Amino acid sequence: MDPAEDRYDALTDEIAALYEDGRPADALALMDAAGDLTLWAAELAHLRACLLGAVGRPDEALAVLQRATDAGAWWAEPILTEDDDLAALQDLPAFRQVVATSRERLATDPTLPLIQLPAGEPVRVVVALHGAGQRAAHSARDWAPVLDLNSALVCVESSQLMSPKYRTWPDPEAARADIARALTDLPAELQGLPLIAAGFSAGGRAALDWALTGLPQRADGVLVLAPALRELPTAAANALSPTTVLIGTDDDLLDVVTSAPLASLGIEVKLLPGEGHQVPAGFQQLLAELLTS
Repeated sequence: MDPAEDRYDALTDEIAALYEDGRPADALALMDAAGDLTLWAAELAHLRACLLGAVGRPDEALAVLQRATDAGAWWAEPILTEDDDLAALQDLPAFRQVVATSRERLATDPTLPLIQLPAGEPVRVVVALHGAGQRAAHSARDWAPVLDLNSALVCVESSQLMSPKYRTWPDPEAARADIARALTDLPAELQGLPLIAAGFSAGGRAALDWALTGLPQRADGVLVLAPALRELPTAAANALSPTTVLIGTDDDLLDVVTSAPLASLGIEVKLLPGEGHQVPAGFQQLLAELLTS
């Protein structure tokens, strides 16, 4: 991982925690003290505008978005028009112009998967999908322990952009196309091996959708962490093993996951005591238990 990206990730995690704690003014102060993160200028401008809106400074929020737009930034329309923190801007002509400019600039960006092979002969392929705002490099970091379990690791990067650097998985059909593209690029030694659909948060949702629908092709198992669930298929397309959803007891998505009809789909929910919305301590041991049982 790039050190600047690590700083960006740490900053946004801290800002999110302050915001959730009802401290948007402190989050703004933290942004003011942050160093130069030019690569994420669009993402940080949107975040700053939302924080300014949350503390009742809509004129400044609009000015931030306008300056970023003038510098080439853009954002997917829903994160501008459906965010409560930007509600005071919605009817302003200048804000509507920001939205229109963003709509014109909206882009997708298909990329090649990151493929890593274990030291020995692989017995399975773990296909990992990153969380919202992350990239394939995050999955390569977080799911690396599978390499010690004789598993190849294929990290798929979403082509769906919400801003120039923010990738996520809002559209199931586009996610399936990204997965299909990655599987097409598998080296010969991985062809025909069992496929395990894996992912974190939004990527966990996309991985679970893939495993349960069998689209774009059959998965043999599913192992996801803290999936940001929405609508689920009514039945699994085929038998799966493993069939596990991991979720921390301190994760904000706990209620969403535990109230979903996963058991009827043959999916086991494993609770992780004291863990929040992140890769848990002892993840390597958990993966070993689930992939070798």
